[in-house]
Amino acid sequence: MTRVAPLAARVRPKSIDQIVGQTHILGPGKLLRRMIDADALTSVILHGPPGTGKTTLAEVIAKATSRRFVRENAASVGVKRIREIIDEAARILGEQNKRTILFLDEIHRFSKSQQDVLLADVERGLITLIGATTENPLFAVNAALISRSTLFRLESLTEDETCTLIDNALKHPDAFPNQSIEITEDAKRVWAIKSEGDARRALTALEVAVRSSPGDTLLIDKQLAEDSIQQKLAVYGDDGHYDTISAMIKSVRGSDPDAAVYWIARMLDAGEDPRFIARRLAILASEDIGNADPRGIMIAQAAWDLVERIGMPEARITLSQCATYLACAPKSNAAYMAINAAMDDVKNGRVLPVPIYLRDGNTSPRSSADGSGQRVRDLEDEKYQYSHNADDQLTGQDYLGVDKRYYEPKDVGSEKILKAFLENARAKKSQRNQP
Repeated sequence: MTRVAPLAARVRPKSIDQIVGQTHILGPGKLLRRMIDADALTSVILHGPPGTGKTTLAEVIAKATSRRFVRENAASVGVKRIREIIDEAARILGEQNKRTILFLDEIHRFSKSQQDVLLADVERGLITLIGATTENPLFAVNAALISRSTLFRLESLTEDETCTLIDNALKHPDAFPNQSIEITEDAKRVWAIKSEGDARRALTALEVAVRSSPGDTLLIDKQLAEDSIQQKLAVYGDDGHYDTISAMIKSVRGSDPDAAVYWIARMLDAGEDPRFIARRLAILASEDIGNADPRGIMIAQAAWDLVERIGMPEARITLSQCATYLACAPKSNAAYMAINAAMDDVKNGRVLPVPIYLRDGNTSPRSSADGSGQRVRDLEDEKYQYSHNADDQLTGQDYLGVDKRYYEPKDVGSEKILKAFLENARAKKSQRNQP
């Protein structure tokens, strides 16, 4: 069986020290490494892009902890099979004092009925559950599983780690026995770049290069490496959907138009809906730019409308124009912070009545009291002051009934002008309300 298995299976690591990458969770002193070394493993969910070693890590954990390993796919395993696994785990624990690891691939497909059968035995430690998914578990996995598991994200291999992976594979006795193979550094870099950190894809390319070339002695150069892997793989999926749009937003917020257009190109190349990108840019225009440049929201609105009308591939130009403008615009989150603070007060604070002089003239006057029946401020004798009758359109009148500031414009862009105006308005209000 070893001879016919794919290269990735033939050279699969047998111990933690043989695993390339993932030092953020498996390095000395890191949490998962400590849990394994102490044989204190509880249920875990491994998530990350394809080819990062989720299945391999689960098998290595089983070996390191001397536990029985059962592998199933959550999309196809039924309730009957789960009951069989539980019964067998209980029998082996009683007879051999050996615990069982149940590895569930595609755990985001685990149904509620399957979960209900399994969770009780997971909680009492009869079975250690290791789930694997390429999805973001916070969005895709049942809440009950999340609450009972420790989440570990596996990262794509770096270019250097991919090169190390290839070197290790060549040294493995089950890789290409009876063949002498040399790989140029340029060839390794081709696979390291085009595999996008997917170990399985890099090893498959190596195997294709070797199997498609005759002879017991082989030199793999850059051209042969490129022929063996062909098109660069676009890694995206649900994690990519959330991670890449997050990177784009943060790039615009950080005033980096170059990074912003790269992430937009990455999303479009992966088939992302351009309308989704336009929507996020429109939100960003209010949240991160606001009144520092009021033209930002107008440009975002126009871009969204144009993307809807013209579609791809031309919409990419509109998205680029919008993103680069917003990235170069002055930034302020003052409007965003203002509404958040006001919403928090409305939800958790006292209920403020509308001052009598601000109410609809067709309604009956009511007492100016908050929800507790206490008066907020004695404003019954106040008369509404029409702002346009004042010389500077500022009457200094109180429009809330309590001293509270939500909007604090920043000293940047157009908001700098608004800040000066607001300081004058607030000063006039303060003078009027002094006893």
